[in-house]
Amino acid sequence: MTEAEQKMFTAGSGYEAYMGRWSRLLAVRFVDFAGIRNGQRVLDVGTGTGALATAVHNAAPASEVVGIDPSQGFIAFAAKSSDSALVSFEVGDAQQLRFEDASFDHAMALLVMNFIPDHDKAVAEMRRVTRAGGSVSACVWDYNEGMQSLRYFWDEVVAQEPHAAGKDERNMKLSRQGQLGALWKKAGLTDVEEQPLAIEQRFKSFEDYWGPFRTGVGPGGAYVVSLPEEQRRELEARMRTRLLGTRADGPFALNARAWCVRGRVPGK
Repeated sequence: MTEAEQKMFTAGSGYEAYMGRWSRLLAVRFVDFAGIRNGQRVLDVGTGTGALATAVHNAAPASEVVGIDPSQGFIAFAAKSSDSALVSFEVGDAQQLRFEDASFDHAMALLVMNFIPDHDKAVAEMRRVTRAGGSVSACVWDYNEGMQSLRYFWDEVVAQEPHAAGKDERNMKLSRQGQLGALWKKAGLTDVEEQPLAIEQRFKSFEDYWGPFRTGVGPGGAYVVSLPEEQRRELEARMRTRLLGTRADGPFALNARAWCVRGRVPGK
């Protein structure tokens, strides 16, 4: 493996430990919510390390799944993690999809809509490449109060450094109830339905939780690695107390909620 390839896989591995394991739990529920049927052609927009593509393949093994992401590192990681000829990955931009009109039965986006600069354009593109009668769906974490892992983290960050409040992921767009539904209706999709989906993530220890933050992945990780060493140690101590209290280190669980939406492409 070349040095460049090693860096790409390191990026993918870091994301897997930080948020990918959450994505994989949510993806299973999201596939059920979206109503994927075996044999349909599915586009996974913002595939990341391939959590959704894998979940679709496991639930509907005769379906063709195409995953796109702007990150070459994530695409390389996802491609190496899949062994099915029906699942493929490529670098692509959600705001300008290369696919022909009406070429998929479903277009899905797991935990990515809030990171796309022009989300209106992305939804329009997802609708364009989905056939009449097909479905367009998405999920975004409830960063305000439904994602305990990040809520606890940012609460302690702001308590330690109030000026960091602007970096709190509770400010993420499209992460409040009703926002995805409104976006879907604005895009002209019909039969729009929005639901919360909840999961539980188990950790073996405090280090199992905290270690991924030190890789610099995601907004939280980027904040941690930006801190001077003394502040990092202080934040780590605050998080240990927040999660474990006075008890000894050991397993614990955190809950997460995402707002998910689906809508139908009109015309059939």
